[in-house]
Amino acid sequence: MTSPTDLKYTESHEWIRKDDDDVLVIGITAHAAESLSDLVFLDLPEAGDSVTAGEGFGEIESVKAVSDLKSPVDGEVVAVNDALPDNLGAINSDPYGEGWMIKVRATSSIENLMDSEAYDKSVADA
Repeated sequence: MTSPTDLKYTESHEWIRKDDDDVLVIGITAHAAESLSDLVFLDLPEAGDSVTAGEGFGEIESVKAVSDLKSPVDGEVVAVNDALPDNLGAINSDPYGEGWMIKVRATSSIENLMDSEAYDKSVADA
């Protein structure tokens, strides 16, 4: 599967997309969603919470494992996808659309993140 080219990616399988001005949308990749498979729980931060690049902003749990969600950037959470906890299937069926998790007003750059080609290569090499 080829990852969308308009996004940036982390080694921990989060994606990030510019929304408006300095607001970024964050979710997990299709690869991560497929690896987790049957999702049973999602814990997300609240609007107003701070996130730090490389640090956890929540947890996602499947029948297989519990995984930390790591922020690709520093910033403030400005929106949370409140529909997700009751519709975890959206993460599997549409990880880059309805499966988005949080929106962050970033205070750090996304330039150090991988493009789709580098991300797809890292997944293939794993």
